[in-house]
Amino acid sequence: MGDKRHQLKPKQKQGREAETRTASVSAKTQETRLEGRSFLYVGGRDCQVAHLRQIASSHGAELIHHDGGLREAVSRIDNILPSVDCVFCPIDCISHDACLRVKTGCKKWGKAFVPLRNGSKSSLERAFLDLKASRSNAS
Repeated sequence: MGDKRHQLKPKQKQGREAETRTASVSAKTQETRLEGRSFLYVGGRDCQVAHLRQIASSHGAELIHHDGGLREAVSRIDNILPSVDCVFCPIDCISHDACLRVKTGCKKWGKAFVPLRNGSKSSLERAFLDLKASRSNAS
């Protein structure tokens, strides 16, 4: 019986160490989340906006969408820019006018401009992961 007790103690210790590591990883994940930050997504496909917002939400961020001038006035971008932290533009689904307005507005307001290769959900997900990685490296 004494032998069995000695065998259990290392297993219990391993369990506690695993719990500590898990808590540490979840705390680190919490630090690199984009909590409370808001992002503007200009252009893209209307049918994906709900999915894009869900991706942003999973990272703790808010996503504001502007269609890039299809139905909304391009001038509205100027009103939104001061209130966001960063702007995403899928370069395959945005008008030249809207893209130019976003780039000049980002320079004016000192906002980050992130061109996305395309309007896919994976491009936005990759951009959020890159932002989180750069934010954790800066810490």
